[in-house]
Amino acid sequence: MTIRVSHLSIYPVKSCRGISQHSSYVEEFGLKNDRRWMVVDEHGVMLTQRKIARMCLIQPELNATGLTLAAESMLQLQVDVPLATQTYTVKVWKDECLAYDAGDEAAHWLSQFLSTKCRLVYFPADEFRQVDLDYARVGDKTAFSDGFPLLLISQASLDDLNQRLVIPVPMSRFRPNLVVAGCEAYAEDSWKKIQIGSITCRIVKPCSRCVIPSINIETAEREEEPTKTLISYRKRDNKIYFGQNVIAEMNGQIDVGMPVTIIE
Repeated sequence: MTIRVSHLSIYPVKSCRGISQHSSYVEEFGLKNDRRWMVVDEHGVMLTQRKIARMCLIQPELNATGLTLAAESMLQLQVDVPLATQTYTVKVWKDECLAYDAGDEAAHWLSQFLSTKCRLVYFPADEFRQVDLDYARVGDKTAFSDGFPLLLISQASLDDLNQRLVIPVPMSRFRPNLVVAGCEAYAEDSWKKIQIGSITCRIVKPCSRCVIPSINIETAEREEEPTKTLISYRKRDNKIYFGQNVIAEMNGQIDVGMPVTIIE
């Protein structure tokens, strides 16, 4: 059976809901528009579902000038890509980056919905955030992702997990950019290099999972699963692994249905 791309997703605002795409363009930061926006606290430190689970209830949608934010009981908010009129140094884990502030209206909207004082910032095109050199090359970069430009999971891996659960969980809890079908469960664990269309990608590091996959994205409630089950068979070195971090070696388009060739 041919391995193919079965799903593509971007997450324009870090830790908010994703957007499914039939086609996406791979650029230096990963998929176009992926995690170029981020919510930060009063000190410029990233906020994620780890701290505020309600972030999973916010649905961004892209448009010609920026994005629209939507959430239950809130009026939709249009946010334009900000100019460099107000800049901040923000923190993503240990990394510090220059970011553009998206304005008071967005800050008020998010602060009201999340019940905490926060602001929305944007990662400018000319900013550079080096990917961890333990796994990447000099010049490999990402925007506001946790650490790598792309995340890949096979559909078979999720299917295997769901067979072990009483109530299956959707792939969206794991927030991958690339989902592939047509391989065995956890086959991606052994891949080192793949080809999708004209794009060669390096598989650089297994993805260690935090609490986020156990947050119900419909209710924002934290649940025992799937973490409890993953611990029973996907834990090593005191970490739970599910999916693979990926770095593309060139720009280009990826479409759902494209074949995936395992080079190494």
